[in-house]
Amino acid sequence: MTEQVMLGIIGISSGIVVAGSAAAFIISLGIVPRYAGITRTAHRIRLYEDVAMLGAVAGNLCYLYHGRLPFGSPGLAVWGLFSGIFLGSWIIALGEVVNVFAIMARRLKIRQGTGWMICTMALGKTLGSLLFFQKGW
Repeated sequence: MTEQVMLGIIGISSGIVVAGSAAAFIISLGIVPRYAGITRTAHRIRLYEDVAMLGAVAGNLCYLYHGRLPFGSPGLAVWGLFSGIFLGSWIIALGEVVNVFAIMARRLKIRQGTGWMICTMALGKTLGSLLFFQKGW
């Protein structure tokens, strides 16, 4: 095999792993089971999870090969609708994760300093990102 073919295989394999991990993270946040419960279709939850993984892999392939789909304006409208649903799901799920801080503070009986704790976490994240880009890790 040539070097280009090997790099292509490594690239697509790595992309599939990352896309699959992102889909697994979405599933583990409870977005899929919550929607299945709301729509009363819990018996199809395996199908929903499979479709989420398939969508992640298909999105990876579209990103990698820069393919164009000839669906025109109606296709763009459907894409926008599904993208909005996806983004809204992320916002709701991450908003619930933020509730963990309030629960943790209550259980640990932290009465003061929560603002400082949040600021130091944000500062640590920022410094970590700057080091990451400066060092080229």
